[in-house]
Amino acid sequence: MSAQRACGVDDLELDTPLRVELDGVAIAIVKDSAGDIHAIGDRCTHGDISLAEGFVEGDTLECWAHGSRFSLITGKPLNLPAYEPVPVYSVEIDGDDVLIDPTVIKEV
Repeated sequence: MSAQRACGVDDLELDTPLRVELDGVAIAIVKDSAGDIHAIGDRCTHGDISLAEGFVEGDTLECWAHGSRFSLITGKPLNLPAYEPVPVYSVEIDGDDVLIDPTVIKEV
């Protein structure tokens, strides 16, 4: 499979996650305060909670329910209670389109 349109760049607000679903895969897309766009799996690995409902700080996304913060770059949890990483997806920008291939997880 190849990358597909997930949203428009203009659909993203700074430090505000956007949940999308591509081929049945829930993904949280974040434009951080530096303007970099990240895509990670939308489910907290501690408790099946949408990360897109969480809080962005720098290059991390915090689960609103239990407080685990995940790196937007590596997907790794930075504190307990989560200890398993979430998947991270490559992001391509084509004009105003944010493209993601939900079948390819980045090696970090």
